[in-house]
Parts: sequence; C-alpha cells; structure tokens
Amino acid sequence: MPTFATVDEQLTYIKKGSAEIIRESELRAKLEKSRASGIPLRVKAGFDPTAPDLHLGHTVLLRKLKHFQDLGHTVIFLIGDFTGMIGDPTGRSVTRPPLTQEQIEQNAETYKIQVFKILDPQKTVVDFNRRWFSKFTADDFVRLAAKYTVSQILEREDFHKRFSEEKPISMHELLYPLAQGYDSVALEADVELGGTDQKFNLLVGRELQRGYGQESQVVLTVPILEGLDGVQKMSKSLGNAIGIHEPPLEMYGKIMSISDGMMWRYYELLTDVQVADIEKMKCDTHPMSSKKDLAHRIVADFHSVDAAVKAAEDWAKQSKFHKDDLPQNIEEISVNYRDVGFDINNPEDVAVSPDGFVGFRPAGIGPAILGVRLDRLLVKCGLADSIADAGRKLKAGSVKVIDQSVKGLEYLEAKPHILVTFQGPSTKLVVKVGKKVAAALIKR
Repeated sequence: MPTFATVDEQLTYIKKGSAEIIRESELRAKLEKSRASGIPLRVKAGFDPTAPDLHLGHTVLLRKLKHFQDLGHTVIFLIGDFTGMIGDPTGRSVTRPPLTQEQIEQNAETYKIQVFKILDPQKTVVDFNRRWFSKFTADDFVRLAAKYTVSQILEREDFHKRFSEEKPISMHELLYPLAQGYDSVALEADVELGGTDQKFNLLVGRELQRGYGQESQVVLTVPILEGLDGVQKMSKSLGNAIGIHEPPLEMYGKIMSISDGMMWRYYELLTDVQVADIEKMKCDTHPMSSKKDLAHRIVADFHSVDAAVKAAEDWAKQSKFHKDDLPQNIEEISVNYRDVGFDINNPEDVAVSPDGFVGFRPAGIGPAILGVRLDRLLVKCGLADSIADAGRKLKAGSVKVIDQSVKGLEYLEAKPHILVTFQGPSTKLVVKVGKKVAAALIKR
C-alpha cells in the first residue's frame, strides 16, 4: 500500500501556483480518504491537440499534474482527439474551424513526446476521449444533452456575449462543454485540472458526474501565464512565447529578459521550488542570481543540466562587455545616492517600477541591495541630456550596465529602475551608452 504525505503537506504543495480550488474542503476529504485507504486519487487534465508544439504557458498545467504525481496520485493525461474535432469555443468570438482527424493524430503524437519532459512516463496514464465517444450512439448523445439546459450553457460568458451580439453559435460548439464534462464521467475523475479560462467546462464535469450517480470531482484551476511582455498571456501568435523545443541558449536568453517581478511568478508556476523557499530567495538573493537560477532550472527541465550550464556560459559571453569596447581609463564620477536613489514615496519613481522592487537588505550582516533610478544616473554621468533623453536611450536598448560590486553580475536588461548591491558605503557601476562610457561611484 502506497504511503502518502500528511494531508496538510499535500494541500500546501497542491495549492502552490493554484488559482482556485472548488472546493478545498472536498479535496481535503478526498485526500484523507485516499491516505486512509491507500488508494491514490485519479487526477485528470485534458488537452485538445489543436497545435503541434507546446510552450511554457501550457506547462503550468502539466507542472500541477506533476505535483499530484509527486504525491503518489494517479495522473491521467487525456488527449481530446474527439473534442479537438469540435474545437474548444473558450474565449472565441467566432466559431473555431475544426481540425481533420489526420491533423489531430499528428499533433497528438507530438504531445505525447513533449509532456514526458515534465511527467514521469512510467507513472502517467495516457488516454484518448475517442475511446468512449467512438462508441456513443445517437441515444447516448440525446441522454447526455438532456443533463444540461440551454439556459445553463448560455451562462457561459463567451456564448452569452455572442448570443447578445447576434453572432452565430454553431450547435457542435454547444456540445463541447458537455463532451469535456463527460470525460470526467468516463474516467471517474476525483480531480480535474484546467486553466482559469476553463472553469465553466470543469464545473460542467462536476454536475454531469452527479447526474450519472458519481461523486463530484474537485476542480482546480491554474493561472494563465503571461508571456515575455509581462502583460498578455503567453502565445506564439503574439510573439511573447518560449517554446519548449527552442534551443537551450534561446530559451535561456528569453528567460533572462523577463522583468524581476515576472520572474517570481515564473518561479511559482514553472518550477517545483516550494513557496517558503521562493520567499526566502526574495529576501536573501540578488534578483539577477535568482533569474539565472530560474533560467538554469527551466532549460534543464526541457533539455539537460549540461545544456543549461552551457547555455549560461554562452549567454554570459554574449552579454559581457568586450575589453575592446571599453577605454583603458574610464572617468570616475562621484554620485550621491540620494540624487539617484529610488523613493517609494515619490509617485514618479513608483511609476517607472512596474516590478515593485524598492530594494532590500538581507537578514544579518551583509550587503544592502537598493533601488537606483538609472535614467537619473545617466544624466548625472553626462550620458544623457535629460530624464526624457535617458528614457529614450533605455527604450532603444543602447544602455548597458555592469555592477562591479558583485563578481560576474551584469544587467543585460537596463531599465529605469535597477537594483544595485552596496557591499559597504559605496558601489561602482560602469555605464555604457553607445561609445560613451562612465564609471559611477555611488555613495550612500
């Protein structure tokens, strides 16, 4: 009989990176029953093979499946080869063109290869919903449709909007939530996972299970991951995605380009690092070091540890200043921190810092990490004529900064608000704008 962690320990791990659990009390009861009986929960997530390649946004859900797998539960990776032919209408203002059976089969094969970069192939049940829907008769579909009303279906936001705007809704689209919901009946799922945009479909599964005399599944939703821009959801069509098949160096570089604030969200949703450890890193570790660790973890997950190490080395070589780019004797300019420091009480400072980092001092004796307005520093060093001019140079990507207080640390992504390490009463930054270079000695 398998041995499970305590229910509280399981819940803590499961809740990491989760958006909503419906209902947590039911999940606790299921976990308690599972632990007492030694029978693992059946945890399901469905994926329609509508595209050949996955990106990191898709792996948020896979990562949560892995967490259940880590805890000893049965994970079912369901490929919607039947529902994929209908086309999920979620978030669609027009009918999605259905895929052919050949396209679905090709995509399904690539999915099976890609998901095992996260899930354990020996412990994962892979199933296809055509297995039961191919046996469905007209009578079966009529009985299934009788379990739900038109008014219930139209409560779904995208259907309601299209109906109100008198836009067409095809009959096969109305069947999609019922077909996805029936998957849970066929698999007798205890838990179903999905993105927050799938909440309606997941709740249909709960209700259909009751209608077929089963205990309702618990619904767990995960957030939609923002892309490299930190605003819109990750999507290849928006050009802000990181594909899981991208070369290691390309993947590493893209992760290093995200904002410091977005980095912590990626830690939460794309890694197995515990919440307590993430919070400790926020206090004790410089953001650049944390970001390098994140990039290493993600590249290692989808390629290998050796590939991640090499990607880090290659990225460092690409991002370093070349000696030929710097003059032998760089003018050193003394700058008072109060003239360039970040002030949380200044609305202008807060406006240029979407990450929300003001700086911090690690516990105990150690360096202080303080916020610096790089645009102000450029003006103080004579590398920009004004704050507006500095902003334009930053936006153009012509500014490079190296923090000489931390060995090997470089800010590849120069932006208006950066974090600088003070080992003592001062620190030195080398700032390069085009061919102009200055060394700023910032004194506290």
